Amino acid sequence: MSGAALGIEIVVVFFLALFLLHRYADFRKQQRMVLFGTLLAWYLCFLIVFILPLDISTTIYKQCKIDHEEHPAVLPVTPLLSNQTAGNSTMATATKSVLKVCYKPWSYIPDGIMPVFWRVVYWTSQCLTWLLLPFMQSYARSGGFSITGKIKTALIENAIYYGTYLLIFGSLLIYVAVHPQWHLSWYELQTIGITAANTWGLFLLVLLLGYGLVEIPRSYWNASRRGHLLIKTYFKAAKLMTEKADAQENLEDVMEEVRKVQESIKYNHPLRKYIDTVLRKCPVDYQEKMGRNMDDYEDFDDKQNTYPSEKSLVKLHKQVIYAVQRHNRTRVQWLILLQQAMHLEDVAKNETSSAHQFVRSFPSTEPTSWLSRYFYTPTVEWYWECLLRHWFYRLLAVVLSLFSVAVVWSECTFFSTRPVLSLFAVFIQLAERDYNYLYIEMACFITIFFLCTCVYSTVFRIRVFNYYYLASHHQTDAYSLQFSGMLFCRLTPPLCLNFLGLIHMDSAISHQLKEQTAYTSIMGSMRVLSFIANGFYIYYPMLILLLCIATYFSLGTRCLNLLGFQQFVGDNEMTSDLIDEGKELIRREKRKLQRIEDGENRRREWKERYGNTREDTARNRIRNEAAEMTETNYSDTVPNTRQAKYSRTGRGTERDSIELLQDAEPLDFNAETLSDDPLEAGSTRHVPGRYLSMSSSRSRIFDDV
Repeated sequence: MSGAALGIEIVVVFFLALFLLHRYADFRKQQRMVLFGTLLAWYLCFLIVFILPLDISTTIYKQCKIDHEEHPAVLPVTPLLSNQTAGNSTMATATKSVLKVCYKPWSYIPDGIMPVFWRVVYWTSQCLTWLLLPFMQSYARSGGFSITGKIKTALIENAIYYGTYLLIFGSLLIYVAVHPQWHLSWYELQTIGITAANTWGLFLLVLLLGYGLVEIPRSYWNASRRGHLLIKTYFKAAKLMTEKADAQENLEDVMEEVRKVQESIKYNHPLRKYIDTVLRKCPVDYQEKMGRNMDDYEDFDDKQNTYPSEKSLVKLHKQVIYAVQRHNRTRVQWLILLQQAMHLEDVAKNETSSAHQFVRSFPSTEPTSWLSRYFYTPTVEWYWECLLRHWFYRLLAVVLSLFSVAVVWSECTFFSTRPVLSLFAVFIQLAERDYNYLYIEMACFITIFFLCTCVYSTVFRIRVFNYYYLASHHQTDAYSLQFSGMLFCRLTPPLCLNFLGLIHMDSAISHQLKEQTAYTSIMGSMRVLSFIANGFYIYYPMLILLLCIATYFSLGTRCLNLLGFQQFVGDNEMTSDLIDEGKELIRREKRKLQRIEDGENRRREWKERYGNTREDTARNRIRNEAAEMTETNYSDTVPNTRQAKYSRTGRGTERDSIELLQDAEPLDFNAETLSDDPLEAGSTRHVPGRYLSMSSSRSRIFDDV
């Protein structure tokens, strides 16, 4: 098994990253470079999480061999029987030096492999997160029409990030250069760069971890409370609808500017190719509307009209990209939230059902797998959703709370080595005595995975970062994918380094002369910068305790609510108003879906009822035309022929009218003109947020005019 475990995990992690990327990204629509960059970033971060436990078990085995060679254990041995003299048997006690046995782990990795592996993984991930992914994000958002223009814009936008990183690196470099005892070398410069990146990551890591350690267990506990999650979903719906309306209005304003520009710049204008590029970024329905109003047969005249410059078109192109991205983001988030709200309402209705069969208000839009059809039946779904799920979430919340308490305690006490106060260090040392390598690897993996979940989920929970989202079923946009890859690469290395400090496997923090892991050796000795190794890395994580207390009492949420930002606070009048508004929005969307479903059912029933009648009518028409052709007398005079022609046309018109009557289908009433309030039935007030010129009836009637 020498090195086999490493190779197996490398392959398995690759397919895991590819599977998750296929779940969140759309391979057919998104660019190949975006998919490749995101896949590489996710793959490298997953490798760090999965391979680090193997590095830890291998290091423990190496430390055992070092102790075995330097301090062999002397154990008592049973007395030996000596037969040196004939007839006399004497018992001689002797001692024999028995060396302590070190068991090799099943996932042992030979020497020389892990340093090269960590060096490639770490530096590739750092190049991605600090150089390539930010540049790719800015390049994709740039409004330039040429590769040179996009590159220039991307470099200008990323100058602030690169400048901040160079400022931190330069400050540490000056500090080391001024110090009289240190002489700069390539190894020390490399260590300073790694220290700067880890310092930035640890600073953000503690802030996010302090929020996630409390919010994740509390979210599962609140999900176990009946009705609480539904009320919070109503609140989110009201806020998201406001953002969705703003995005729609912004998109319409930008499309209006595009329409004016494309009408002024004709087909033979030098800037027309830029307009075509902008139009390709617009939604399809807007492209069709603008295409119907184009008069490209007219030549442009430089003397009569004023045309926009290329710089203004670049700005307009960027506005179109941002407006379309924001509109798509809010639309996808609204669909996800609507499905969640309807599912929670179905759960609330089915809880009082005596049939123990889960009934949905609307059929699920997600494709059902064979596992769901045969095992996850309506009966099983009812028992899970209405009975077992609440207790499972409560148990999970309790387990996660205990895990969070252990993390907070260990973060505040991991610098103490005598006595050992860090709970994770105690567990690893107990398993180390029995050489239980499987337990060590599983405990390390679960702990790192929990820390990563607390950190990464916090980014997508906080309202400030709502600009990015991860939506399943191929609904995540390219910018969110790149942001997630960039964030994972920045936070995973310092998180793993912090975990090594929790289990006392980092000598720079624990100050113990023990065998270093290959991961720590790549990071370099933090003793080059003593004020960071002995100060910041040890005492700054203690801030997690204060952040957890503030998150538990929702101090940040209450402060934002006082400043005017709408937050979910239970005892607030604004929160109650938004909950009522969200409930009404969900009801309105459900009525629309119900009317659409009823219309489709009526059309289906009409086709099933009158489908045979249409076929009979077509057969009769063909039979009558054949009979008329055989009865036509070519010897008749011209007036008779003309009369026969007109009579034949009249019969055809009559048949066409009969066919039109038979093809008629019931009309669905307009959903937006019907109000639930009878007092508003006679009012002529239009539905807010919809222009008369954008109504479906007018666009369908006058499309051909």
